[in-house]
Amino acid sequence: MIIEIKVNTDKQILEQIASELQGILIHKPEGDIIITGSKTKKLPEKFNEFAEKIYVFENDMQLSSRQYRSKREIRFGELVIGGIHKNTLLMAGPCAVENHEMIDKTALLLKELNIKVLRAGAYKPRTSPYSFQGLGLDGLKLLDKMRKIYDLKIISEVRDSTHADEVIAYSDIVQIGAKSMYDHGILRKCGKTRKPVLLKRGFGTTLQEFVQAAEFILSEGNDNVILCERGIRTFENKTRFTLDLCCAAYLKQYTNLPIVLDPSHAIGYAYGVHDLARACVAMGVDGLLIEVHPDPSQAKSDASQQINHEEFKRVFESIKAVANAIGYKII
Repeated sequence: MIIEIKVNTDKQILEQIASELQGILIHKPEGDIIITGSKTKKLPEKFNEFAEKIYVFENDMQLSSRQYRSKREIRFGELVIGGIHKNTLLMAGPCAVENHEMIDKTALLLKELNIKVLRAGAYKPRTSPYSFQGLGLDGLKLLDKMRKIYDLKIISEVRDSTHADEVIAYSDIVQIGAKSMYDHGILRKCGKTRKPVLLKRGFGTTLQEFVQAAEFILSEGNDNVILCERGIRTFENKTRFTLDLCCAAYLKQYTNLPIVLDPSHAIGYAYGVHDLARACVAMGVDGLLIEVHPDPSQAKSDASQQINHEEFKRVFESIKAVANAIGYKII
C-alpha cells in the first residue's frame, strides 16, 4: 500500500502512521508518502483523515507500478528518457577501462558520432579471481578525464559496497550489475543518492524479484531508477545468455521505469550484437548498452562480445534507421 499524506500533516502523526503500519516514510518535494507491504489492504479508520490518496497492490511491485504512476522521466543534463519522450539513449564503450590510450580512442569515437554516454567498468565483478579485476579508482579518474575532455556522461558499475561511494561520486549514471542485484548494501546506498541508477537483472532472476530489487532503491527516495535486461541463463549453451525480450514487453506494460537492453552481454559474441541491437531498438525501449573496444582481440575482459569501432559505426547507422521507423530517436 502507498499512502499519499495530506499537506501540512503533523510530523508526529506521520511517524505514528508509519510505525503502526510498519511502513516506510519518504519525504518528497511533492508531498510525503508512506509505503507498507502489499499485505496491508486497508488503512485504519483513525488515519483516514490524513490520507490524500491510497493505492493498494497485489504484490510488492509498488513504487515501480504503473498503477501508482504512469511513467517516470529521467534527465541527464540535457538528455531525457522515459515519460512521454520517445528517446533511446545509447551508452557505449569497453567492458573495462584498461589504459589511457584505449579509453581515449573510444571516447573520441563517441564524440565524433555525437553519442553522449561512455560506459566502462573500473571495478569488475569477475567470475574468476585470476582475471582482470579493473583499475579501480585510477580507472574512475581516467573516465572523469574523458568526461571533461569530450563532454561525455559516464556510466560505471559498482562491484560491492566498499567502493560504492567512489562510483557514485565519479559517475553520472551508477550501474548495479547482474551479480550485485541482490546486494542490499549497494541498493540502499544507491537509493540515498539522487543520481540515476541502472539496475541490471540477475541472470537467474524472475521479473518479480528484479522489480522488487528496484523497489529497494525507490523506497530510499531515489526516483531515478532504470531497469536493464541483459540476458538470462536458460538451457541454451550456444550463446552466453538468452536475451529476454518478453521481459522488456512485461516491464513496459506493468512498470513505470525506463527500460534498457544490453545485447552485448546477452549473446556474449560480437557476431550477434548488430542483429540484436536492431531488435532491441524495435521494441521501443529507453536505452541500449553496447560494448565497444578499439581492438577487441586485446581486451582484458569480455573480449568475445565487444565490437570494434568500424563495426560500431555500422551498428549505429543501422539502429538509427530502426528507431526512425518506429518514431523514436537515438540520443
